Amino acid sequence: MSPETKTARQKFEVKLGVATREAFGRALVELGRENKDVVVVDADLSKSTMTTYFAKEFPERFFSCGIAEANMVGVGAGLAMSGKIPFVASFSVFAVNKGFEQMRVCGAYGRSNLKVVGTHSGISIGEDGPSQMSVEEIALASSLAGFVVLAPADEVSCKALVRAAAAYDGPVFIRTGRPKAAIVHSANQKFEIGKAVEVAGGSDVTIVANGLLVAQALLAADALEAEGVSVRVIDMHTVKPLDRDAIAKAAAETKAIVVAEEHLVDGGLGVKVAQVVAETYPCAMEFVGIHDRYAESGQPDELLEKYGLVARDVAAAVRKVIARRQ
Repeated sequence: MSPETKTARQKFEVKLGVATREAFGRALVELGRENKDVVVVDADLSKSTMTTYFAKEFPERFFSCGIAEANMVGVGAGLAMSGKIPFVASFSVFAVNKGFEQMRVCGAYGRSNLKVVGTHSGISIGEDGPSQMSVEEIALASSLAGFVVLAPADEVSCKALVRAAAAYDGPVFIRTGRPKAAIVHSANQKFEIGKAVEVAGGSDVTIVANGLLVAQALLAADALEAEGVSVRVIDMHTVKPLDRDAIAKAAAETKAIVVAEEHLVDGGLGVKVAQVVAETYPCAMEFVGIHDRYAESGQPDELLEKYGLVARDVAAAVRKVIARRQ
C-alpha cells in the first residue's frame, strides 16, 4: 500500500442509523406526498414493515389483504396495471416464498409496474427463528425475467433506492432488514439502479458486498490495512442488473475478489459476480455467506457471528484469496 493511500483512507466509524425497513417506511410517505399514484398493499404486518406510516397519512391509498401474501402480490399487480405505482410489503420470507407465482406471472411475465418489498430479511431477524428467516429471496427474485433486485446497505441508500424503484417502469424487488444498520454512505451520495458505489479505494483485493455486510467489509478493510493490504470495497446494492463494468474493473485491477452477503451462497450475489468474472477477467475468488444451511433463533449479532458474517470472517476470506492468487 502506498503512503498516499494510507493518508487518504479514513477508518470506518460505526454509527448506527435506522433499520432499512424503517427507511423504507419513511421514504414511502415522502413519495405519497409527491405522487398520488403511489399506493401500498400490506399483509397484516404494517407495524413491522413500517407501511403503517403511509397508512396513517393516506388511508384511502392503503390496502390490507390480511394474512394472504400471494393475494397481496396479485392485488398489487392489478393496481399497477390500472396505472398506479404499488408497493406491496411483507416479511421477505412471506412476500417472496408465498407470492412467488404471482411475482412470476403477474409481475415478471406481465411486466407490470409492481414493487415488492421484503422486510426482516436474512438471519439478522434474530429471535423469530428460521421459519421467518429469508435467505433465498435474492436467488428467487433474480430468477424472474425482467425484475430489478435491490439490497440497500443503510438508510441513505434505502431511501434513494426506494425512490429509484418508484421512478423505474417495471417490476422491482427491494430487500430490507430488521436491525438498525450502520450508516455507510454520506447524505449526498447518488444512487442509480445498476450502478455500484465504491465506498473504499484499494489496489490489492476487492470486497463486493451488499446489505449489512457492506459495513462489515469496511471494518475488515480497516483491519487488513494494518497488515499492509489495500482493500477496495464495493457496495453492490443492485443485484440485478449487475454492474458488470465495476466487477470487470475490480477483477482486472486487483485480481482477487471476495463477495460478502447475508444470504445463501448458492444462488446469491456471489454466484452472479462470479459469472461476470468468468466472462470478463477470471481471477481468484472467495465467498462469505450462508453455506447450505439454515440458522436458528438468537440475538442478531450472535447469529451473524456464529454463521460467519462479521468483519473477522470477511478479513479471513481476503487473506485466503490473496494466498490463492499468489
